[in-house]
Amino acid sequence: MNATHQDLRDRLRAAGQEHVLRFHDELDARGRAELLEDLAALDWKLVHKLSGFAQKAETAEVGRIDPPEVVWSGDAPHAAAARGRGIVESGKVAYILVAGGQATRLGFDQPKGCFPIGPVSRRPLFQIHADRLRAIARKTGRTPLWFVMTSPANHETTIAFFNENLNFGLPAERIVFYPQATVPAFDRSGKLVLETKSRLFRNPNGHGGALWALAQSGFLDRCRGEGIEHLFYWQVDNPLVRLGDPLFLGLHDARAGAGMSSKIVTKRGPGEKVGVIARRGGREHCIEYSDLPAELRDARDERGNLLYRAGNIAIHAFRVEFVASLTRGELQLPWHRAEKKMNIVDAAGNRAEISGVKFETFIFDALPLSERTVTLEVKREDEFAPVKNAQGEDSPATAREAICEYYRRWFRKAGIAAPGLESRPVEIHPMFAFDFVEFKQKLARIPATGEGPLYLSEELA
Repeated sequence: MNATHQDLRDRLRAAGQEHVLRFHDELDARGRAELLEDLAALDWKLVHKLSGFAQKAETAEVGRIDPPEVVWSGDAPHAAAARGRGIVESGKVAYILVAGGQATRLGFDQPKGCFPIGPVSRRPLFQIHADRLRAIARKTGRTPLWFVMTSPANHETTIAFFNENLNFGLPAERIVFYPQATVPAFDRSGKLVLETKSRLFRNPNGHGGALWALAQSGFLDRCRGEGIEHLFYWQVDNPLVRLGDPLFLGLHDARAGAGMSSKIVTKRGPGEKVGVIARRGGREHCIEYSDLPAELRDARDERGNLLYRAGNIAIHAFRVEFVASLTRGELQLPWHRAEKKMNIVDAAGNRAEISGVKFETFIFDALPLSERTVTLEVKREDEFAPVKNAQGEDSPATAREAICEYYRRWFRKAGIAAPGLESRPVEIHPMFAFDFVEFKQKLARIPATGEGPLYLSEELA
């Protein structure tokens, strides 16, 4: 037994976790090396903490809450948008995409960002976002810095997809790919469990892990070096996100002490499975839909509207220094416990399914840690069309229709009566027109078309 192995055994014994070495002696050299490397990477302080949490179920106490202070985008001051444009144009914003998921629920065996969503172009989600960043680069004369957080399961395939597509026209040196960290899972007695005889059962550390990844990867330091002050965060499955929204960034920047801000939409109804932003203890919080008691979920105001209707759509702005303050030494977010079925190797070396305990962090738990915040309400039809389910609500079909309808509104607003507009697929590439203002400037370039799919492509720009 070498010193490294002995040291690990001593550490495991002290932590009451020596059982994970039970198959060490029957492994081949490669298996032993894999096991020791996996164990050596453990954060022992975190293992002790999570082991304790695994042994007791959480009780979600919502407590006394009130609706948040909301800024409606239609009422926001024009000065905020001008301020935001200045921030974007001066290169003070970096872009953070969370893209660790696989598209298995969509029947698509690739990272979700590879899923084709363009209603006419069939551009994948990754390209939808990359094209908007290219359009920002064209407008500002500088290519934004882009952080793409993957997962261990899709990291290599994501990079390969970008390489195959030549980074969708963006310079490789402006894109940082980084896999989110994983944490070990436990049984309900607080014991570590094995996925194989040579590897612990681990799971990704949640979307809150994006903040940790920003620090661990050196991305925050790079932002400081480039004079970047703000981070624009979103999730890969929303093709309608308005990257670099000047109004949102301007409001966030102008609010003194705002480390984190959020966009929200009005919930469709009490049963919609989105978290809600609410005020508790003088700070904004996001409360998971599953934690909201029925009496609060269904509560109505004097006009009959849902009282807690501020649906979180996972679009946030962060100050770089606020993220730095949450990632010094360890991630300063709470861990959430979830009992899940897990297929593991049991004490006899056989495959077994148990009810184990996984842990993750949520990025919205940073909200109450921000001294102040901006909650901006926007129109769902303009900014939120997630691709989550194979059919029904929040599916590829509803997302594609939302994209088409978004651009049909541009035609209507401009007074253009395109043949069959209301029923035909419509898509506009952001390099043709990034926003409605640019669209109006290019009306003369719109070709006469029949009643088939209408695509104003980059080539027409």
